[in-house]
Amino acid sequence: MAPNVPELYELHFAVPMAGATLSALNVSLDEHALTIILHRLRPKIIFVDSEFAHLVSKVIDNKNNTHLQENHYDHKPLLVAIHDVSPDHGTQCDLEVPEYEQTLATGESDFQAVSPADECDPISVNFTSGSTGTPKAVAYSHRAAYLNSLGLILQYDMGKSPAFLWTVDMFRCNGWCFTWAMAALGGINVCIRNVSAKIIFDSIQLHKVTHLCGNGKPTILNMIAEFPLVDHPLHSMVVGIIAGTFPTTPVLERVQELGFNIVQGYGMTEALGPALIRPWRSWQHHHHDNDEDNHDDHNLKYREGLHNITLEAADVKDPTTMQSIPRDGETLGEVMLRGNTLMAGYLGNPEATREAFSGGWFRTEDLAARHPDGDIEVIDRARDLIVLEEKMISTLQIEAVLLGHPKVAEAAVIAQNDLKEGKCSNAEEILKFCEEKLQKKAMVPKSVWFGDLPMNSTGEVQKSQLRKMANATGKQCP
Repeated sequence: MAPNVPELYELHFAVPMAGATLSALNVSLDEHALTIILHRLRPKIIFVDSEFAHLVSKVIDNKNNTHLQENHYDHKPLLVAIHDVSPDHGTQCDLEVPEYEQTLATGESDFQAVSPADECDPISVNFTSGSTGTPKAVAYSHRAAYLNSLGLILQYDMGKSPAFLWTVDMFRCNGWCFTWAMAALGGINVCIRNVSAKIIFDSIQLHKVTHLCGNGKPTILNMIAEFPLVDHPLHSMVVGIIAGTFPTTPVLERVQELGFNIVQGYGMTEALGPALIRPWRSWQHHHHDNDEDNHDDHNLKYREGLHNITLEAADVKDPTTMQSIPRDGETLGEVMLRGNTLMAGYLGNPEATREAFSGGWFRTEDLAARHPDGDIEVIDRARDLIVLEEKMISTLQIEAVLLGHPKVAEAAVIAQNDLKEGKCSNAEEILKFCEEKLQKKAMVPKSVWFGDLPMNSTGEVQKSQLRKMANATGKQCP
């Protein structure tokens, strides 16, 4: 449990080479979530950054925790503290536990790395964000990680000796498998504890960064575009691979002017990170082929045109008949993936694994349309799609419009049972903005709420919580 420090990168190799399975944990986990996750993992050793050592120690020492109940630890994991000696980090561990470097020094100099007995053995376990429910423990095999790492090298033109800036968390799908891809290329890993626009630009200049990634909120691209101290392009092109919420066109154009070549990725933990991609130049081609002023065409921003070269197939299918949907840009189906660069399954949950792969494809639960040119346009999560008067409304498209308003930083759209009318300050301004920007009247929200959005530990909006709030009897603006 550590931020993007060199020790966590080393452990991505040391743990598998010792014949063990790695699980990099989200540093934003609270005591409740960490208790549940550690109970499911039953770890033998926990390497923890000094900043989070007290939290982890409290969890593993609390055997009376109600979440462990009868199945509490039958052994106490060994806790090893990682001391970050960087100048901008002053937290040190005052617990009497072994220290990382000291622990390494006790190892055998002639130790031989342990190879997996089977390439389908697990190399790591990653947890989903939990945006749609309880986080799932996702197991990756050695084979999947190996193939996906090679796919990244080919897909993103990484070349020889790239310099990778760690703006994507290593606990997210093992850094989208760039941990292992960078080692294969003999590249430079620029590990940073915290992410900011200044750190990004300083690192690019100092280390000649060639690649960076990011998702979550606020997006990396928004940070870059809004940084006031940069008014000239970079000396060399930097490839930026992004996932999650797609930024507005002005943001994309601004970062391109600064020297970033943007690639949009679509994926999930079960697919080891981005599985489908769309280069910025491809999106830009569509953008300029349409109307001259097409800054509000948000549909194109969710199209994914290519899949990872090591993924066997990606398709949009009728989830009942398993037939591919027509390529008419309108018929909706479920995005499905197939290949060796998918998870081995959910740890300790064979039933959920069988359900996820029923029909011989991994079911993403994302709804999409397919266009004549083969592009997959992701419309929404199946559980988030709004059906109003037999019309299907994408919350993602409405949210994209809302985020285009200069006064809106975050937005979430949900379906709400009809309640008594209530008004929030400046709601009229937002509603009028939506009326002007949204092509279909049915997509214009009926009401607007202002306030803090419920977020999970990875910065994703918990729409299930919003729906409970919105549909509570008599519930009005928070």
